[in-house]
Parts: sequence; C-alpha cells; structure tokens
Amino acid sequence: MRTDVLGVKFDQVTPEEALAQARALVADGGFHYAVTPNPEFILEAEKNEPFARALDGADIVLPDGVGVLYAAKILGRPLKARVTGMAFACGLLGWMAEQDIPLFLLGAKPGVAARAAERMVQDYPGLRVCGTQDGYFQDDAPVVEEIRASGAQVVFVCLGAPKQELWMVQHGAATGARLMVGLGGCLDVFAGDVQRAPAAMQKMGLEWLYRLVKQPKRAGRMARLPLVLLQACGARLRGR
Repeated sequence: MRTDVLGVKFDQVTPEEALAQARALVADGGFHYAVTPNPEFILEAEKNEPFARALDGADIVLPDGVGVLYAAKILGRPLKARVTGMAFACGLLGWMAEQDIPLFLLGAKPGVAARAAERMVQDYPGLRVCGTQDGYFQDDAPVVEEIRASGAQVVFVCLGAPKQELWMVQHGAATGARLMVGLGGCLDVFAGDVQRAPAAMQKMGLEWLYRLVKQPKRAGRMARLPLVLLQACGARLRGR
C-alpha cells in the first residue's frame, strides 16, 4: 500500500519491512529498483515528468527525509516511519555479506567508490564487492556491460537525482542486476569523505541542520524545503 504525498507515492513500511521487501525482490529474479525520495525529489517531480514516472514505477519507494514525514502528517495521512537511504543500504550490506550476494558500486567522484568498497568490506566481513565505477562516464554502454560482466545482483547507484533514477529505468534491466538502489551521496559517506550527523541528531531528524553547518553552500537548497510543508498545508486546506 502506498501513500500519496504531493504527487509522490510512498510505501507504508518500517525499516525492517523495507529490507524484507528488498530481499524478496532479489530472490524473485528479474530487474527491480528502489528509490529514496526526500522533499527535494517532490519539488523536482512536480516539473520533471520523466522523473515523476521513474519514482512512480519503482518497486520500493522509501521516505528519506523528515520533511516527507511532516508533509504526510499535515495531509492527514501519516507514514509508518522514516527509512533513510543510508540505513536501508547498511541493512542490505549486512544481509548481502551473510548471503554472499555480489554488489556493484556506481557513482561519485573518481576513486570514491573504490574507497567505499574497501571500507564496506572491512565493516561487513564476507561482503563481496564485484566492481566499482565512478559517475563521470560519458558512454552508458560500457558501464552497462561492466556491471553485467561482474555478475552483480545488487547495484548501489549514486549519480544524484534525477539522473540516477532515470539511469536505472533506462539501463537497469540490461545490466542483469536484480535490484538497483538510488542512493545519492551515500558513497561519499561510506568512503569516509563525508561524516554523518551524530546519532542523536539523526534520531531527532536534524541531519539537514548538521549538513547545513558542515556545508553552508547547501543553504540555497535547504531554503526550498519549507515549500513542501507549505504545499502540504495548502493541499490540506483545499481538501486534497
């Protein structure tokens, strides 16, 4: 069951249920993909029809961003829980390490994916990273073939939205992977180049504030996020 939040439909799942769903999709065979929309995704989807279709067509749509939860509450249709892309990815890593499921890392600046792979293997003994590729490629075909040749069953796609979602839709099935997950800047975190907010701030939903303090240049992007809450208030008043 999905809940509409300003045009983007989110799965009503807990973090545990989301991981169970992902495991079932990998076992099912065929190609599937997961997306992790935050408030910025909602604003982009309003003006980007292909992106909106990509979000709507995903097998898993997780609410990544406390603003999504607040907007859902304002609309009178609260979501079960926030499921961040990072937490979802970490849960998948533990499971893949146990089950020997090969992972491919795609995205970020040159060298970042390789460093992320090294740290992942250290943190999750038994994990098999079968390949990496930075996000600065010009031709899609060689990347698709590289993933296919690697035998990856799961691919973390970290190209940034909306590029990563459109890439998964267009090329995912040709790679032979069973599950792709759009994860934005997660490889930078796994590589140790970007630090996550302290656990207390994560629990309070203040990761956005931590990132803003660490990266003041994000202020322009952050200033747009209250628009989602204002739109939710307007939709509620109009009875939508």
